[in-house]
Amino acid sequence: MARGRKGRDISGWLVVDKPAGLTSTTVVNKVRWALDAKKAGHAGTLDPDATGVLAVALGEATKTVPYITDALKAYEFTIRLGVSTNTDDAEGEELKTSDLRPSDDEIKEALHGFVGDIQQVPPQFSAVKIDGERAYKRARDGETMEIAARDLYVDSLIMMGRPDADHVTLEMVCGKGGYVRSIARDLGEKLGCFGHVRELRRTWSGPFDAADGISLEEVERLARTPELDAYVQPLEVGLADLPQVPCGAEAAAKLRNGNPGMVISASVEYGDECWAALDGRAVAVGIYKGGELHPVRVFAAPV
Repeated sequence: MARGRKGRDISGWLVVDKPAGLTSTTVVNKVRWALDAKKAGHAGTLDPDATGVLAVALGEATKTVPYITDALKAYEFTIRLGVSTNTDDAEGEELKTSDLRPSDDEIKEALHGFVGDIQQVPPQFSAVKIDGERAYKRARDGETMEIAARDLYVDSLIMMGRPDADHVTLEMVCGKGGYVRSIARDLGEKLGCFGHVRELRRTWSGPFDAADGISLEEVERLARTPELDAYVQPLEVGLADLPQVPCGAEAAAKLRNGNPGMVISASVEYGDECWAALDGRAVAVGIYKGGELHPVRVFAAPV
């Protein structure tokens, strides 16, 4: 692939099985260096202590990040019952304690209230902005803020196990913007025993699965080699939730210039969002109208 002074024009997705103890930004920077990539980003932040799927977008794939961010994601996490903390995880300071321990049936019954379209207040230590400043920065200064509740769609929330009376392991599948720490906090409040997240792992995110992820240790070992390039998935994977419509070379040229182009479609309807492909490679994402795709995002021709 072409090289420039600031790195390679490499596009696609690298799925990293993020280790605990690192920020998502740190992982992205390591991947960018290891692949000598000009541009990199990620689809959905993981807390430093969380592990699992961190999908790193490279080059033109960064234009598909919103479609992964909006997709459903799955988390497995363990809640420590009986203690609340100021961060809603094990790193924080204890706020309240309780000797009450709910039964399995009580926990399962309470979970029903967290499924579907719910309202959730982000943690005090979170990246949401309050008057232009990140909440966690103000929280570190000892400030307690009023954070507005946000909409969240929870597809499922089930109890996976009960290691002991003090802990419960859950699996949640949810949409964009969910805070597992808030689930732990609010469930503990609802059960009257308090709670915080002790362990958290994102098992899948949209089309990406932790089982297919590469460890950061392996990324560093294979840095700047063709072997690492082989782990990069096509940018088209990021469009898996959108219908694909084929187009010809002439239409592809128009679309890449931001103009409507003719596409072949038997599965999409007027007004649907879809993506045009030339020989299976993404050309543009847009709105289908009367035989043409009207582009809203265009992709550079493969190098």
